[in-house]
Amino acid sequence: MNPKKLTFTNRKDIELAAHLYLPLDQSPKFFAIFAHCFTCSQNFSAVRRISTSLSQKGIAVLSFDFTGLGRSEGEFEDSDFSSNISDLLDAYDFLEKEYETPKMLVGHSLGGAAVLYAGFELDEIQAIVTIGAPAFPGHVKKLFKEESISEIEKKGSAEVVIGGRPFRVSKEFLDDLNQKPLESTLKNIKKSLLFIHSPQDEIVDINNAAELYQAARHPKSFISLDGSDHMLTKAEDSEYVGEVIASWSKRYITLDDENQLNDTEGNQVKVRLSGPKYTTEIKTPHHHLIADEPLEVGGENLGPNPYDFLMASLGSCTAMTLRMYADRKKWPLKEVSVFLNHDKVHLKDSINPTDKKSKVSRFTRLIELEGDLDEDQRHRLLEISHRCPVHRTLEEEIVIQTLLKK
Repeated sequence: MNPKKLTFTNRKDIELAAHLYLPLDQSPKFFAIFAHCFTCSQNFSAVRRISTSLSQKGIAVLSFDFTGLGRSEGEFEDSDFSSNISDLLDAYDFLEKEYETPKMLVGHSLGGAAVLYAGFELDEIQAIVTIGAPAFPGHVKKLFKEESISEIEKKGSAEVVIGGRPFRVSKEFLDDLNQKPLESTLKNIKKSLLFIHSPQDEIVDINNAAELYQAARHPKSFISLDGSDHMLTKAEDSEYVGEVIASWSKRYITLDDENQLNDTEGNQVKVRLSGPKYTTEIKTPHHHLIADEPLEVGGENLGPNPYDFLMASLGSCTAMTLRMYADRKKWPLKEVSVFLNHDKVHLKDSINPTDKKSKVSRFTRLIELEGDLDEDQRHRLLEISHRCPVHRTLEEEIVIQTLLKK
């Protein structure tokens, strides 16, 4: 989904660019801040996918570009790890003033180390998540060639190439990294912590996660992101991370009463498509769902397509109706499985069999019943399947009223 573009000013009066990812109903359960990796930006694919995944679970996420990166003002050469931390604190102040106090910090790679330091200073933060974070911020120096480090030490700064892009790094930046041991800070963080790391991470090896976990206090959790690389280049990895963080946060973040209310009224369903393709958010009074189209028709295959949902509606209503009837009759029905297909078929005796209007939708429904049922009971349940409310709705005349919202 397309995030809201924002800017805020840090303590050095530098304007930082940000994206705010909001849930479909615009009423998040709580706010979180995402800190990207060293030399990355808010537009980095993993940042976008994780933030989108969290917003689809009802969590608002502010991601932003650190000073001198992406669309933010300032010079990267003039920044250091301490300024990254202060940018995080300023992002927190911005959300607190303009929206509401954030409850969670998420950081990837060096951003993970930064959120640990920032979270230690913020009393209202309840949970901190790191993804592929180093146990010692100075680990970043491994990304530089020896000759680059020597030039930085001699000349005070040097241009280094990271991920195919040039950055000018100062001696002050390296010195600042070396002065930030995490172990003592971790021992004093009294918040819920989640460490996510891949055993196959070749940039920040998994021993870093072990060191962070051992130094941290409980409550703390660890998730092994097996098969992923450091940059979470596979879409399914970053989407999974977002889902894991959202599920984990339910246990460790206390929600305000007003944030648990829904803005959907009665049986209202809200649907939003705001991206360039077909991924669509669906919000019911108590649930979030995703619809999409398959890859072969231009979608991203992040959820069932609309006809899949229609068949699922018919199938689930069928199964529930049979369960209710069998329970009322006290019949030994153990399980119901419904298999459905949809196609278009020609009307019999059509005058124009090639005319598209002469075709009708056909749903083929195969019902599997498990339990010690006799033939009469099985036949009766087949008859009852035609009485499910969705079945009846699909067979009766339907009126669809469509209006434009002002």
